[in-house]
Amino acid sequence: MEKINKIDIKFLSTIQGFLLDMDGTFYLGDRLLPGAKKLLELLEHKNVRYLFLTNNSSKHACLYAQKFQSLGVNVPEENIFTSGQATAIFLKEREAGSKVYVVGTQALIDEFVQSGFVIEEQNPDFVVLGFDTALTYEKLWKLCNFVRSGLPYYATHPDFNCPTEKGFMPDIGAMIAFVAASTGRKPDVIIGKPNRPMVDIITAKLSIPVNKLAMVGDRLYTDIALGKAGIKTILVLSGETKLEDLEGSEFQPDLIVEDLAELVEIMGSCN
Repeated sequence: MEKINKIDIKFLSTIQGFLLDMDGTFYLGDRLLPGAKKLLELLEHKNVRYLFLTNNSSKHACLYAQKFQSLGVNVPEENIFTSGQATAIFLKEREAGSKVYVVGTQALIDEFVQSGFVIEEQNPDFVVLGFDTALTYEKLWKLCNFVRSGLPYYATHPDFNCPTEKGFMPDIGAMIAFVAASTGRKPDVIIGKPNRPMVDIITAKLSIPVNKLAMVGDRLYTDIALGKAGIKTILVLSGETKLEDLEGSEFQPDLIVEDLAELVEIMGSCN
């Protein structure tokens, strides 16, 4: 592609760990995207570490590992990290053992229970908003009441939409906007990429400095925005972002590829 040149790809040889987005990057719905399997094979061949990093907090790592298996890819559970996990880790350091009201799926609630939190519907110490695919008006109403009362308010990630094979489904960003319209408050802290809590947790988990990490993803304001923290970024055009979206964006990737198949081709030429 004309937008790739030798200067662009030099950084690839310095990367010690790849952070891989899932939805819209590695797969779409129940379909692996081009180059997905070959990228993992190449990373394993080169003995380069990788971590699937998703802002989708509606599932936990075990469920994602099962999904990968159903797609014919064997990914160890420890190589999968979600914004739900990151949020539980972040809050365990600050609110350990506290009572929490969680707007999220059972998978997200399980993350908090396993981290020692008490799930509380009536008198919580703080509230967490996650990507809730079983959202009800009653849940949002209760959340707004708690937020309006001044309780500490956290969100797992900022994504407005989640890509699917049929288009996009509203994600947590739309819910954050709903709560803000009703209460006048935005979350006190949003944990997931591209925010600092996620960066700090990932670098500690992998013991790799930010300038030796590369994020591969399809979304400018979450995946590519990690470049602001010093992480190298690779944009794939297989998901949400189209080439024309880059014009005027404050988030510019270090490398742009059509899909993972093209990234594999480029990496294979880097010796």
